[in-house]
Amino acid sequence: MKIPNIFRSFTIRPFYQHIPACFQPSPMFINPSSRAFSTDFSEDPELEEFMEYMDGLKNYEKSGVPKGAGTDSDDGFDLGRMKRLLQLLGNPQSKLKAIHIAGTKGKGSTAAFLSSILRAEGYSVGCYTSPHMQTIRERITLGRSGEPVSVKALNCHFQKARTDLERAVKLEKGHLSHFEVFTALAFSVFAQEKVDVAVVEAGLGGTRDATNVISSSELAVSIITTIGEEHLAALGGSLESIAVAKSGIIKDGRPVVLGGSFLPHIERILRDKASSMSSPVVSASDPGNRSILKGFTKTCQKPYQLCDILLGIERDLSLFIELFDVKLRILGPHQLQNATTATCAALCLRHKGWSLSDTSVRAGLESTFLLGRSQILTSKEAEMLGLQGATILLDGAHTKESARALTNTIKMTFPGSRLVLVVAMASDKDHLGFARELLSVGCLEAVFFTEIGIAGGKSRSTSASSLKDSWIQASRETNSDILDCGTVDSEFFKDKVTQSEGKMENETILFAEGSFAPLMRAGNEIFREKYGEIGIIVVTGSLHIVSAVLRSLEG
Repeated sequence: MKIPNIFRSFTIRPFYQHIPACFQPSPMFINPSSRAFSTDFSEDPELEEFMEYMDGLKNYEKSGVPKGAGTDSDDGFDLGRMKRLLQLLGNPQSKLKAIHIAGTKGKGSTAAFLSSILRAEGYSVGCYTSPHMQTIRERITLGRSGEPVSVKALNCHFQKARTDLERAVKLEKGHLSHFEVFTALAFSVFAQEKVDVAVVEAGLGGTRDATNVISSSELAVSIITTIGEEHLAALGGSLESIAVAKSGIIKDGRPVVLGGSFLPHIERILRDKASSMSSPVVSASDPGNRSILKGFTKTCQKPYQLCDILLGIERDLSLFIELFDVKLRILGPHQLQNATTATCAALCLRHKGWSLSDTSVRAGLESTFLLGRSQILTSKEAEMLGLQGATILLDGAHTKESARALTNTIKMTFPGSRLVLVVAMASDKDHLGFARELLSVGCLEAVFFTEIGIAGGKSRSTSASSLKDSWIQASRETNSDILDCGTVDSEFFKDKVTQSEGKMENETILFAEGSFAPLMRAGNEIFREKYGEIGIIVVTGSLHIVSAVLRSLEG
């Protein structure tokens, strides 16, 4: 019988008396500190001094970004102090040829695709992105291999620059932030390593972002991937103000690639800025582009989507490429768009005289892989988590746009499969919009809510109960059928569980909360209890919960 869109009455019963036998947890099942789910996130001991220094700086990833921080106003970040810091370090950014990427979503994936294309051609590439998944060293990758900067290299470089860093912090009266200092170190590492090109992802916005110290003479191409409502208050309060902030990376006479697709008036803002700077515009959503996603397959436990990337651009610049049956390892229609955007940027470079063959473009696209972006764990990795036979999808989606992309990816990759979600989110995200999108995915058996530290701190973490309230509200708005099964403690039903009268129907969405490790196992048990089979466990809502799962695989 279909459950009405109201909250049915339920009774609270002692867990071990009433829960079905196959739900009864083993000691490992209820212990979130078991080796399989270790939460020791420490860096290499050799970096202890470096990490202590960085942790002493203001970190907006931990505390949240102030209102107006990314706007070109008195409230905005002071780009002048970033320039003064770099001057003390010898202006390393002036020694680089750079590609600058801004956008609401897709920056990291686009940076990864483009870096991989350039490496496939033989270029030594420095790539700077954020946040990281397992080690802060991931934010700086180097050379033709794309490996994270080594512990030794980062530590040596920090020690060499420390006197200048301390002087800068003193001169700026302690206002230099974690992101500003790490960005400066990244530029310095790239210059010291003499990379052929630096691919640089903006942190927030563009105009006032710490990365926006790249001059037109140093810039090869700029990229704006998408425009969405994330960090709305910090970027002026509207899509239009966000577009203006992102357009700040466009430089005189340098081509800009637009990912998109954009609302017409938003694209007009970007094109008008480019026109004012005499910058050619290349659109990955140009009518001459016919990129299509043909299907999903899996070979030797390595999933990929098969795509055609066919570009024929005539406006501003004349660019052309035809790549059939490209095997993208990063899944989802949005990742095809990111791959197309990166390909457009590569063609811009080729137009400017860079050596970049079609073969290298294909090889680069096909070799690109990013942790925590539509990542399906292998059977061995699932077994390491105590979830033998489970299919686990990790995706750091945390906006309504990325939730929509995740929903599309799930529908493409696992059509008709039953799902359990494990969700944790930062406090400054659109919880309601995120929930609305994922409630549309279908075959949703359960949603478990948990809490996770954001950038190593709790100040931006959202409580599980608050997240659950947002999903309850979203279910009312979307007419979704749910069953609120109340609250469970972080040791997973150790003391009590809420259980509905009668059998739960397929339409039911079960809400619960606790620590993420046992909740993943709970999701697996729900499938076994109800259907005698295994469904899909999706961990999402934040890159930080995805990072926690990935770190658990290190033990």
